[in-house]
Amino acid sequence: MILHELLWAVPREGGNAGLIFVVQMLLIFGIFYFLLIRPQAKERQRHDQMLKALKKGDEIVTNGGIIGKVVHLEEKRLILKTAENTRVTVDRGRIAAVLDSRGEEQQQGE
Repeated sequence: MILHELLWAVPREGGNAGLIFVVQMLLIFGIFYFLLIRPQAKERQRHDQMLKALKKGDEIVTNGGIIGKVVHLEEKRLILKTAENTRVTVDRGRIAAVLDSRGEEQQQGE
């Protein structure tokens, strides 16, 4: 009830208009933080953990849809085996998911 009154309060004579404006801006920032900033940071952290856990032999899929097995790991690049005699060098940040033995995306903790 108080929140509703603060959001729709019409400034009257006096100095309350500035306080109401500040409260409204804080509420808007809080909404943006919990709906946009925080979930994006959690997703970035999950992706970084996935990249750190990559190892030789993992089957992965890239953002471009290329599926292959990791043959060689470097700090910023991976070499994937996509076919019998085909090797592709991929930027480590472009890995979308690690696949399990059934070809489905692995969940964290597996």
